[in-house]
Amino acid sequence: MAGFKLSAGVGLLGLAARSLAVPAPIYSEPTTTFSVPTITAVVEPVTNVTSHGPYTGPPPTTTGALSTSVLAPSIPALPPGPDAFKYPSDGQLHAPQPAPYTPAGGVGTNGSAPVYRVLSDFDYESIALALHQEWIELDLFHWGLAQFSVEDFEKAGLTAEDRHLIEYMANQEVGHATLLSNILGPSAPNQCTYNYPATNVHEFIDFCQKLTRYGEAGVYGFLNHLNAHDVGQLLLQSITTEARQQMIFRQFEGLFPMPEWFEVGIPQSWAWSLLAPYISSCPENNTRLVWQNYPALHILNQPNPFRINGSNVWNETTDSGYANTASYKDIEENDDCTKSTDVGVSCAPGITRNRSMPLSYPGRQVFLEWDEPGKPIGPNNSYVTDTQAGAPKFAAWVSQLNVTYSPLEDIKGNSAYTIQPDISTFDGNPAINGTIFLALTDEDLYVTPYNLTQLNPHVYAVGMYQSG
Repeated sequence: MAGFKLSAGVGLLGLAARSLAVPAPIYSEPTTTFSVPTITAVVEPVTNVTSHGPYTGPPPTTTGALSTSVLAPSIPALPPGPDAFKYPSDGQLHAPQPAPYTPAGGVGTNGSAPVYRVLSDFDYESIALALHQEWIELDLFHWGLAQFSVEDFEKAGLTAEDRHLIEYMANQEVGHATLLSNILGPSAPNQCTYNYPATNVHEFIDFCQKLTRYGEAGVYGFLNHLNAHDVGQLLLQSITTEARQQMIFRQFEGLFPMPEWFEVGIPQSWAWSLLAPYISSCPENNTRLVWQNYPALHILNQPNPFRINGSNVWNETTDSGYANTASYKDIEENDDCTKSTDVGVSCAPGITRNRSMPLSYPGRQVFLEWDEPGKPIGPNNSYVTDTQAGAPKFAAWVSQLNVTYSPLEDIKGNSAYTIQPDISTFDGNPAINGTIFLALTDEDLYVTPYNLTQLNPHVYAVGMYQSG
């Protein structure tokens, strides 16, 4: 790509250097607009998906996740590396500087030109997962605008400017899909057809804020594990846009825009488990993914952000587990916070809302059901839910920097309840807040944000919980 420079003269300042007084500069009004070269890049061709709904085609000829020879049932946990505690971290420089104002160390700092291509199977499969996420967001935003009328949006408190913002977010996804497709090359997954758990504008907005949450969290989970750090830099600059989208959908839903101090990251298999159920079919020979599909976790009393008392609910979701999208049906007007104008009660769209009655709270009894593995799911029903875990014993609350376990109580077949823990990341920041992730496990394994995938062999089912 050719560059261009605008040069400025310095002679006048030089001539004036010996003057006793410099006259005030004379500014003129602009008289014209200068012509500048247009520099752009071609985007990935996009056509609107014309069909939506569950998959009704023939049985798939290929089933299950992409696989090759598997070396072990799980990756063993190891102690920190030999140099993990070597650096003294005392504020002093401990090695020669490679250049002025440049400390020694870092990755990709030796002057080598970046190439922006994947360097491993891990890289490819992670970026392919992220591309599937961009494709579904692009379609979902367009679908909602086409599916619901201007009157529907206005009844939900969303104006023409709000609808334009949703359209603009769809345009952002064109750029994101183009970027990741270019990184992967000709084998990059193509756009598919989709099935959404929304029958009105409120449910559409709720599903959007949940989908952008697991899309964002899924990338945070693998970003710093990529072999290709240059690819990670580009992905970082797209996923931070998605984080803003998620906050906007929370504002559209009348939720507090950012109730957490830290954003959560989840493993790729969790993100794929949450995404795949909403993909109906993909083009023939579309590249398959390696990631696991866990069984669905159903939150039977999932908090409903459209109710004034959002925690006093039962079976008010629109889908079969996973996202656990809130239903807006059968809410009486005196229970509907979207209709209220009272401060502390209203959940109409706004820059920020602060509920006086929380959606969820420590000590809340949360009722759960989970599916058995072996269910066809995802594109063309060609993937199969699976788990290596034993019978569920714990609920893992995954939010911000924390994984906190609570025991399952009164286990009867595939149902149980658990009690929401009272835990903070730091004093003054409740860890369980916002749109978070809930997993059932057979062990309360200690993990942290960087090694959360160590929990995968112990996960039985996954879902999303609307804690705030």
